[in-house]
Amino acid sequence: MSVKKVILAIFLSLLVIVGSWYYHNQTAKNIVSGVVNDPSTNLKSDSGRTNIVLLGIGGEGHEGGDLTDSILFISFHLKNNSADIIPIARDVWIPSMRAKLNTAYHYGNERREGGGLDLAKSSVAETLGVPVHYAVTLDFQGFVKAIDAIGGINVEVQNTFDDYKYPIPGKETVEPESDRYEHIHFDAGLTHMDGTTALKFARSRHAEGDEGTDFARGARQQKIILAFKDKALSTGTILNSETVTNLKDSISSSVDTDITSREYGSFLKIFLSLENKDNIASISITDLLTNPKNTKPYDGQWVLIPITSWEDIHAYVAKNLQIR
Repeated sequence: MSVKKVILAIFLSLLVIVGSWYYHNQTAKNIVSGVVNDPSTNLKSDSGRTNIVLLGIGGEGHEGGDLTDSILFISFHLKNNSADIIPIARDVWIPSMRAKLNTAYHYGNERREGGGLDLAKSSVAETLGVPVHYAVTLDFQGFVKAIDAIGGINVEVQNTFDDYKYPIPGKETVEPESDRYEHIHFDAGLTHMDGTTALKFARSRHAEGDEGTDFARGARQQKIILAFKDKALSTGTILNSETVTNLKDSISSSVDTDITSREYGSFLKIFLSLENKDNIASISITDLLTNPKNTKPYDGQWVLIPITSWEDIHAYVAKNLQIR
């Protein structure tokens, strides 16, 4: 399962859940209007495209809880019913901030309430050279609560593995060092997981053998997300007003976004038009970035900067977005 399908699964799940909650609470007018009308009349856009950035954060109880672990830029072509996805490394250096991209949400919120989304959007725009109209952050604890709200999920564990260094939140600096970690174990086969177990399965970094690789970790995360999507979008969940309300409450407490209620329906319409269609493209800027040997200009940090120039990256992104 490619990253583009996984990201669509996340967004579709969130939008359907929130949309269902509005419906059950008899405030469906905005949702229905958005689904019926042309999204271009309801969403912010430039040159026929609506751009959004998805930020994954650790959240409360995690070291650096409001630093972004994952950053994904998604551009929707409103007329062609297509989407382009650009993953962005969190270590990209942002000249205007003199800091890494993954700190933008943190520093923005330090400056003013709601500033985190704005600074994250402007920093991504600075990186790619295109406007960013919306942003969404989701923390790990929200995902845990959401999985528990639907009664857990069933996940096929491909390989039995142990991780003896799974970090315990809040104990990052305790002594002795061994007390900072717990031992987690998973047996191969179909496994029912609650939210906490699913998070451990998805985040394990130090498993022995092949399951300790980033590739395996990414595959496990995809399993969790898709299992959640299937359960959350099942008839038994969507038609159960109590479950939907619990889901909405779980997600709302862990999501920060500038998408308004009147815009949910438009995004839902976009995602429904993309589901199960080969109209989603991935664009990579990885080969255009490098890690400079001289870190002094970057306060001694390990960062990523353009091999040539930011203008070349902007031109590359613009060219690829104009192809469709």
